[in-house]
Amino acid sequence: MLSATDIAKTFRSDGVDAPALRGVSLDVPEGRFIAVVGRSGSGKSTLLNVLSTLTRPDAGGLTWRGADLADLPESAIDALRRRDFAVIFQQHHLLPYLTALENTLLSFMTGFRSVSGAQRDRARACLARVGLSGKEDRLPGALSGGEQQRVAIARALVKDARVLFADEPTGSLDKATGRGVMELLRALADGGLAVVMVTHDHEWAALADEIVFMEDGRLRPASPVHEKADRKAES
Repeated sequence: MLSATDIAKTFRSDGVDAPALRGVSLDVPEGRFIAVVGRSGSGKSTLLNVLSTLTRPDAGGLTWRGADLADLPESAIDALRRRDFAVIFQQHHLLPYLTALENTLLSFMTGFRSVSGAQRDRARACLARVGLSGKEDRLPGALSGGEQQRVAIARALVKDARVLFADEPTGSLDKATGRGVMELLRALADGGLAVVMVTHDHEWAALADEIVFMEDGRLRPASPVHEKADRKAES
């Protein structure tokens, strides 16, 4: 469904080139949960940003359902991102003057379009899925760091996306809440959503179908793929 081929990306700081991605190739099929594991600075977040079209690569190809994204104008890529991609950022990026429900509804608040009752119901359901029932009307300042992260996750889930990108989605959560979030991501992948997660936590990565290691801007295969049938047999 989504395919990256020989992706390269270099950042320049103080006149010095810093390669972040060095010829990375990765296929993201429908319903596949892929964990990208690596140390800080390995390039895994840059890869996530390129795959989600937030960052343009310097070289290489990125295709979505067979279409080369390099051939599309920026407006078409923006529309693709809004329609088919959802991103859980490492930082919450919540608007402090909007409630948890309103932050969750941001995906629907484009232009002057009003939010429908069905969309509000969907947003409330997504907040409930991440354990925030009864806190829909609270501002971010009245929520804990973990609760703010869960609002960010609900905001990503509210879209009817085809691919969910998650950058350290449990980074600010306690162990129990983090496990709940990971089980939710696992269930979403089992339901047909493609999930690409960046993490440094090998325990959470083990819940994915496929694990790849990123090191010095390059990907290498990691542990064997865990097929869904195998997981069900073990449970």
